[in-house]
Parts: sequence; structure tokens; C-alpha cells
Amino acid sequence: MGIHESRIEFVYLFDVRNGNPNGDPDAGNMPRLDPETGQGLVTDVCLKRKVRNFIELTRGGEPGYEIYVREKAVLNQQHSRAYEATGIKSESKKLPKGDGAAAVTTWMCRNFFDIRTFGAVMTTDINCGQVRGPVQLTFAESIDAIVPTEVAVTRMAVTTDAEAEKQHGDNRTMGRKYIVPYGLYAARGFISPHLAKQTGFSDADLEAFFQALLLMFDHDRSAARGEMAARKLIVFRHRSPLGEAPAHTLLERVKVHRKEGVSAPRRFDDYTVTITRDGLPDGVEIEERL
Repeated sequence: MGIHESRIEFVYLFDVRNGNPNGDPDAGNMPRLDPETGQGLVTDVCLKRKVRNFIELTRGGEPGYEIYVREKAVLNQQHSRAYEATGIKSESKKLPKGDGAAAVTTWMCRNFFDIRTFGAVMTTDINCGQVRGPVQLTFAESIDAIVPTEVAVTRMAVTTDAEAEKQHGDNRTMGRKYIVPYGLYAARGFISPHLAKQTGFSDADLEAFFQALLLMFDHDRSAARGEMAARKLIVFRHRSPLGEAPAHTLLERVKVHRKEGVSAPRRFDDYTVTITRDGLPDGVEIEERL
């Protein structure tokens, strides 16, 4: 079944060890967490950023796989390309009338992977309209409460001669960073066949997206993020565009439990992941991608 004929939901599990998966700039870059439960959070924006980076790294030179939201991108320049390619004259902050609006928006979807996947608001001075993306992600939430740990770090080098003289030969300066000793996170995703048809999101795009989820942490290493890894990708695929069951009833079939006797999880093997397959609605298939 193709993406245009099949509704899809999925559960995505990943973990972090001795790293900060998503710092909160409003809290000194402390790992994001739910203040009531203490469970860690990773935003959908953070996950989408990693998908974009992976696609740009691995497929950026291919037609149709440019990335719209990337570092130092000048968005109006990208919008101008759509008008030049379609031969339509742009008016400040206005979409062209008639078929012109659809033409420039379609050009953006066809050329930029992240627009046809996640959507975009392109209503700047050079207006290319708005796109609702077929792929949507929730915040990832840790299975258990996390305990952010503050770690002191030192710097041996200095920046200026004046700083070196002030320290009288002692070049150490102190800094701080936060880590999560271990956290297993779960995010949920939803893919709409109706919106996929509108943006041109294809089966090839779906496979590229799933590949990004499985491999993106291997190409996003840094000391700050510690060890991060994709652990499970469980996909529920419906037979029809409308679907055979409510999404939440399917996603709740995936359960993650800490194993008996484990008080402080420090690895993925400290958890058990189960999928309830009994009574699965007709027309729904479960795919385990990892």
C-alpha cells in the first residue's frame, strides 16, 4: 500500500547516555523536563532538525531533496527561485492570483524535502503561501523521571594576552554543563495520506524519513549529546486513507516497562518493550523497523 492510500502512525524509541538530548535555553541549557513528573522531554522541533540535517548530509545534492529550514538560509531568496522558475511576477507580501499561487507553492514542495514532509509557513515579503505537512511528531517523553546532573568543566587556554596576565599563569577557567546519566524516550508520529497527496510526499520520501529516524544519531555526534541511539521504530499501517481504528488505541498497544529489580536504569536492556497484537483491527499491519 502506498503512502497516498494508507494512514500511518508510529512509536519511536531512542535513548541517551551521559548527554543532553535537548537543552532548554530558558533554563541555562538544562535538559528539558516536565516539572510535575520529572520526565525528560525532547521537542518535535529538535527531532525534525536532526531529520533535516541527515537528509541534507546524505541526499542534499539530489533533485527534490534540498532543505528549506537550514542554518543561515535566506528564505526570501528561496521564495524568489520559485517565482523565477514558474515565470510569475511576485508582489510584496501577496500571493499571485488564480493558478499562480498553487504553482509557486507546488514548486517549493517539489524541491524542498522538509516542506513537503513537515510543512512550512512561507508568508514573508516574497509570499509562497502555507503548507500543512503530512508528517507530524509529538514531544518525546522519557519513560522514567530523569535526574539532570551538573558537571564542572575546565578550560586551560585563554583568549587574550590580558586574560593570561590576569590569571598569573593559571589558565584554568571553570564552566558547567548538564547531562542525563540515562534516559529512554518515546515519541509518537502521525502521517496523513491526504496531506501527503497535497504536498507530493511520496513512498520514497517516507523511506528517506524512516531511514533518518533510524540513523540520524550516528551522524549527529557531539560531546554535549553523549551517546544517543535509535532503539525501536514501530509502525502501524492502515489499509485505507481514513484508517481502521483511532490512532491512540493503536499507539497504546506499545508498552515500555522497567524490568523487575532495576531501580536506576542505565541501558536499554533495563527495559522491556511489548506490542499487543491480539485483537488488532482488520486492515492494520504492524511493522517493526528496528
